[in-house]
Amino acid sequence: MDKRKILILSVVVVTVMLSSFTFYFYQVIYAPNFLVEKESRYLFIPTGTSFEELQKIVYDDGFVNEPISFGMLSKFMDYDKLVKPGKYIINQNSNNLEVIRKLRSGNQEPVRITFNNARLLEDVADKLTVNLELDKVDFLELLNQESTAKNYGFNSETFRSMFIPDTYEVYWTISGEKLLDRLYKEYQRFWDNERIEKAKKLELDPIQVTILASIVQAETAKSDESPIVAGLYLNRLKRNMPLQADPTLIYAAGDFTIKRVLNIHKNIDSPYNTYKYAGLPPGPINFPSITYIDAVLNHTEHNYIYMCAREDFSGYHNFSSTLSAHTINANRYQQALNKAKLYR
Repeated sequence: MDKRKILILSVVVVTVMLSSFTFYFYQVIYAPNFLVEKESRYLFIPTGTSFEELQKIVYDDGFVNEPISFGMLSKFMDYDKLVKPGKYIINQNSNNLEVIRKLRSGNQEPVRITFNNARLLEDVADKLTVNLELDKVDFLELLNQESTAKNYGFNSETFRSMFIPDTYEVYWTISGEKLLDRLYKEYQRFWDNERIEKAKKLELDPIQVTILASIVQAETAKSDESPIVAGLYLNRLKRNMPLQADPTLIYAAGDFTIKRVLNIHKNIDSPYNTYKYAGLPPGPINFPSITYIDAVLNHTEHNYIYMCAREDFSGYHNFSSTLSAHTINANRYQQALNKAKLYR
């Protein structure tokens, strides 16, 4: 074979090889490799995950069609040297380049967290961490440390005032400390100048408003009635009358199954016993929603100082400004309880 044929053959071979390699690398970079069944799927990368562990996750969980190409391009792009944890959305038919760029940049999808109808810190820890990497037990331990409340200007009794029930967006990997920082910022944002001025007119501070709101929330599930209930308790505070709020006795007893408050409960020696001690208790008895906090700040002006649940068990209350009228209302309710055989 002469030199000319050898040269032509060599050029053909090299061209074929280059074409093959070019096509292969094109496939590695741009061909769909993340064949998720639905339009999108979340990929969770726990904190501390190595690249080898990530490769196993995407393969075992059925994210990648061809793991070798993903691994090769990841190393070429230096992604294997710094795996960033998080919750990432993987779109259907994504290619290696798209996914690696997203993972390498740490472009996480935010997680929505919310909490309501909570009484204790345990409830909040459970609700806030359910969609996070954060461990509930670890977060609760952080919440219960006296120094934690102190860091934000609260004590162990008033700390719950900092938590404003709402829906927030955070990252799946957020730490307990960062989550508390975020909640504190939301607390500061909530208590703007307008709300603070309204509290001052009531001669209360934000913590005291929240404490009263927690009692109102426990007293009535009817948001349209809450400004009336708030006004009643404010009337009692102005007259230095004990609030005599049954929900505070239930909280003091630590038994939230109580349906009927008895005289024995009124003898509980606790600063949360508002039958025994006048004024507000030392802290909230739950985590009042924004609706109930604003119900205190925008309470209804009236002369009521007594309230009693309606005998129809509708959840609403009968209000009165005299003890005689209240006694009539209370007798009706007691008779209804007896008829329904609710003795505790």
